[in-house]
Amino acid sequence: MAVRPIVIYGEEALHRRALEVTEFNDELRDLVKDMYETMDRANGVGLAAPQIGVGLRIFTYEFANEDGAPPRGVLVNPKLTLSKVSQANPDPDDEVEGCLSAPGLSFPLKRAEYARVQGFDADGNPVDFEATGWFARVMQHEYDHLDGLLYVDKLNDKWARRWKKAKKSLEWGVPGNSWMPGVDPDPFGH
Repeated sequence: MAVRPIVIYGEEALHRRALEVTEFNDELRDLVKDMYETMDRANGVGLAAPQIGVGLRIFTYEFANEDGAPPRGVLVNPKLTLSKVSQANPDPDDEVEGCLSAPGLSFPLKRAEYARVQGFDADGNPVDFEATGWFARVMQHEYDHLDGLLYVDKLNDKWARRWKKAKKSLEWGVPGNSWMPGVDPDPFGH
């Protein structure tokens, strides 16, 4: 197992649709182990393969939930079925997200309150569970990475303006930026 660098907004792998996994083999299982170790070292609740520069439809997560789903897992080739997303403005106290690929920043975003999550584990076994509340938010956040989207790409106008200013001042939006969990300071201060 190895901790891998996490790429920052602007890296090509983050902005294109990831490819379906076609083989469930030792190479895939090793990648998943690296993803778990990287997620853990980064103090993340989820990590998608594009965040470490790998364009495959895989994400790991760790989130205690009351939905009966495993608190830690991996989804390979996931599919999400969502409830409707409210068109109200997001609550700046209760609906704030952060992202390891936009490190140190947090902005509010509306998400669906329910997600049915289906896919496979690293051995190719089917996975199927329901997620609600913040657990559903985590699933949607990681799934978006597989479609080449970051949560900051979905912000309403007010918060998108703040994001664009922050991105410009940090000189993000170009390839080549990354940070190394366990080596570089934790951008969220955990």
